[in-house]
Amino acid sequence: MRVTNTMLIRTMMLNLNSNLARMDKVQQQMATGKKIRVPSDDPIIAARALKFRTDVAEIEQFQKNTSDAMSWLEVTETALANMGDVLQRARELTVQASNGTLTDEDRQKIKAELGQLKQSIVEIGNTTYAGRYIFAGFKTDTAPFAVDGAGNLTYQGSAVNSAPTGQEIFYEISVGNRMQVNVEGYKLFWDGTDERIFKTFTDLEAAIDSGDQAQINSCIEKFDRDMNQLLTIRADVGGRMNYIELTENRLQDDYVNFTSLMSKNEDVDMAEVIMRLKSEENVYRASLSAGARIIQPTLVDFLR
Repeated sequence: MRVTNTMLIRTMMLNLNSNLARMDKVQQQMATGKKIRVPSDDPIIAARALKFRTDVAEIEQFQKNTSDAMSWLEVTETALANMGDVLQRARELTVQASNGTLTDEDRQKIKAELGQLKQSIVEIGNTTYAGRYIFAGFKTDTAPFAVDGAGNLTYQGSAVNSAPTGQEIFYEISVGNRMQVNVEGYKLFWDGTDERIFKTFTDLEAAIDSGDQAQINSCIEKFDRDMNQLLTIRADVGGRMNYIELTENRLQDDYVNFTSLMSKNEDVDMAEVIMRLKSEENVYRASLSAGARIIQPTLVDFLR
C-alpha cells in the first residue's frame, strides 16, 4: 500500500487526539477525585454508586429520626421525673395532713401548697417538644390540660373519659422498624373510671377542708398508686431510649461501612492518577514531537 503525506498527517492527528482525550480523562479524574464523570464512562460503577448513595441517604434520614425520637423521649422522661418529684412532695404533705394534732391553720397551709403542686402537674402535663405537646396524642398543637375558674380539669388531648383510640406517634428508626415516641396523656391521668392524679388532689383538698382523716389517709394510698403507675411508664420510656441508643450505634456503624464502600467504588487512587497523568503527558509530548518531524518538511525545504 502506498503511504501518502495526507495519510501520515491524518494518522498523526488521530493519535494526537486519542492521546489528548486520554490525558483529559485522567485530568478530570484528578480534578474531581472520581473514577467516572458520566454513567457511560463505566455503567457498572455508576449503578453501584446509585445504590450506595441511596443506602447512605436512607441511613442519614434514619439517623435524623433517631435523634429526634431520642430528644422527644428525653423531654418526656424529664417531665415524668418532675411529675414524680411533685407527687412525692404531695404524698409527704398528705402524711403531714393525716396527723391529727395539726391545727386548722396548719392544714390550710398544706392545702395551699397542694394547690401549687396541682398547678405544677397541669404545667408538666402541657410540656412541649419543638412546639408540640407531648401528652396530647395526635393533637400536638393543642394544650391537653386546662383548669377552669372553678378548679375543674378539662382534657383536650386523646380521650380521657372514654376508651383510648390509640394515638401513638411513631418514628421509623430503621428499615421496617418503628418506635413510639409519645406517652398518651390518658395513661398518666386516667384509670379507666376517673381522672387519676387530679382527682387525688381534689379529694385531698376536700378532705382537708372537712377534716375527714379517713379520706386523707386513703389519699396516701392513691398517691402511692399514681407513683407506681408513673414508675411503670418511666420504665417503659427508659426501655425505648435504650433501644434507640442501640439503634443509633448500629446506624453509625452502617454509615461508616456504606460510605467506605461508596468511596471505594467511586473515588480514585490519587497517587495512581498522578502517575497516569504524567505518563499520558509524556506520551502526548512524544506524539507532538513525532508529528512535528513529519509535517515540518515542506516543498520549499525540498527545493532548497
